[in-house]
Parts: sequence; C-alpha cells; structure tokens
Amino acid sequence: MLRYRGGDACAFEELYARHRGGLFRYVLRQVGFRAAADEVFQEVWMRIVSSRARYRAEARFATFLYRIAHNCVMDYFRRKPPLQLISFDDKPDEALQVPGPAGEQPERQAQRRQTAQQLLRALALLPDEQRNAFLLHEEGGLTLDEIAVVMGVGRETAKSRLRYALAKLREELTGSGIEHADVA
Repeated sequence: MLRYRGGDACAFEELYARHRGGLFRYVLRQVGFRAAADEVFQEVWMRIVSSRARYRAEARFATFLYRIAHNCVMDYFRRKPPLQLISFDDKPDEALQVPGPAGEQPERQAQRRQTAQQLLRALALLPDEQRNAFLLHEEGGLTLDEIAVVMGVGRETAKSRLRYALAKLREELTGSGIEHADVA
C-alpha cells in the first residue's frame, strides 16, 4: 500500500490479487447474495483507491482493508432491507461453489456441496457480531487484535465473539456428520 500511495500502480494490482478472494467471500457471506456482494466489493476497492494519499502504515494492510470492508457492509445494511440470506433453492452453484480437482467423482462433489450448505446454514444462524468475527478470522486471516480494531471492540470481546461463534458452529454441525476439525 505504501508503494501504491507513492504512485506505483502495479502495487495496487498486487494488493488486489492477494486480497480479492478472501475479501469477496467475506463480503458475500455478510450480505448474503452475489449482486449485493459485487456492489459492496467494488465500494471497498473504490475507498481503498480514494484513501491512498491518506494511508498510514499503523497496522497490517489486511486490517486496514477489512476495516473498510466492515464499514462498507454496515453502510450497505443501513441502505438496504434486513439481511437476505443465501437461498439454497435459487442458483445454488453461484453461492455454494466448493473448489476441487476437475477429475473428482460426482459423489464427492455432492458431499462437499452438502457440507457447504450445512456450514452456510450454520453461519446464517449466528448472531451478526459472531458471524462477523468468524468471517474476519477465517476469510480475512485476521488476528484477534486486528478483528478487535476492525469491529471497534476490545480484544477480549473479539475473542469471546469468535469463541462463541466456533462453539455454536460446532454444536450446529455435530449432528450433520461434519467433524470438529472441519470447523476452524
């Protein structure tokens, strides 16, 4: 980001390439459907571009990026109706793609699809704060301190939200045959 702030356009391309996947999944799982996620995702990168001159390296770039993403998601919810969760009946391929080798057997692909659906359902049942902490940790790769900064709470609050999210996900998925190791 410092190189980009200094005028190196290639540095922005590197930042985008490094963070686009996790950031998009974070936004998608927060807002619930692809069209809204595309909109919020673009808004995040527009804010990154517009704030480059003001950027100060006080923390990792990921912390700065996910703080902006968190704010954009909150802005989206202020502008839009309440959370619309992913529908498993409408275009499931779009929201539930689970990457795997092209040569995999159909049975394994179906099993992965079912596991992804169960995990997304369990995520949807989490309170917003816990889901946010979990996604920042899993999709953003943020530490507890960074999650606390992004969410504007203390470290212990972030830690407890993440701990409760993991416990609830484990509880929800226990009966579905998904092992605890699969959940974080």
